[in-house]
Formats: sequence, C-alpha cells, structure tokens
Amino acid sequence: MSRFFGEIRQIGYVVKDIEAAMAHWSKVLGVGPWFYAPSVPVEKFSYLGKPSAVQTSVALANSGPVQIELIQPRNDAPSIYRDFLLSGHEGAQHVAYWTTTFEADLARLTKQGFKVVMQGEVGRNGRYVYFGTEGHPGTVVELSEVLGPKGTMFRMIREAAEGWDGSDPVRPFPDLKKMAG
Repeated sequence: MSRFFGEIRQIGYVVKDIEAAMAHWSKVLGVGPWFYAPSVPVEKFSYLGKPSAVQTSVALANSGPVQIELIQPRNDAPSIYRDFLLSGHEGAQHVAYWTTTFEADLARLTKQGFKVVMQGEVGRNGRYVYFGTEGHPGTVVELSEVLGPKGTMFRMIREAAEGWDGSDPVRPFPDLKKMAG
C-alpha cells in the first residue's frame, strides 16, 4: 500500500487494438466480463495545461479487487496515452488510486510536490488527474474520484467479475447518466 495514496485500485493499459486486448484478457487470462465504451464522453480535458479534444475507447473489468482498464486513443489529440504509444510503448501505463475526497487529496498531493499533467471528467463525480511521475513506462499515477454514478458503476463491474463463467465477455459500458437517476 502506498503511504501517499492508499491501495492501488486500477492498472491502466494503453493499447493499439482494444478489441484484441479484451479478447486476450478474457480468453487467455480469464479476466472479464469487459464493459466497453467505444467513445468515452470526456469533459474539461486538458493535457500539459492545454485543452485537448481527446477521443478514446475504454474497457473495464476486474480481477479480484483490482480493476483493469484498457485504453485506446482514437485520434491524434495530445494526451498522455498518445504520447505513451508514440514513445514506442504499449501495455501498463498507469496505476490508479480511488478517492471519495478528491479535492482534499488533490490539494494534499500537490502540496507534496506532485504535478498534474492531465485531467478531465467523466460524468458527475468522475474527476480524475494524472500526475507527472513517469520515470519509466507504467509508473504514471492517476487519482480518480469515485462518488455517485461512477462509484456505483465500478462496484457493478467488480460484482460482475465475481464468479464470471466466461459468457458474454464484452458488454456495453453502463450509462452514467441513467445511473445518476
């Protein structure tokens, strides 16, 4: 457990072919089911302090308490994901820590010297930041808010993985607006 962040809750993989990655994880590794969003509606997105019109596909599944996230950039807009692939990497790109006290944790971590390099929002209570901590591939740190609909969705994804029998390996991403009520 990190003395700064708590438990690692997610490992994010940046991939060139998300469909092939979901197939590999479900068929070869037995991890699933995958909840897939071909296009993630990101708001207030910025990278290195500048707005960017990033387009990504995302798939989420759990392996025990750890969530696996697959991310495929779908355009050439500036992002940490695009730069990871352009540097010749593919695979584990970040670890994420989840919080229900986003503002307080963000203030504490920036006071400790962590610098935000990318940020955005996915639905209400779905803010996230990536800190510029990459010393080598796979060490970027994400702080992700998990209140409201996003927290409910993450819990549903974890529960779907418990005792998963391999059927229906790719499912549609839940609609966060409907989960908000």
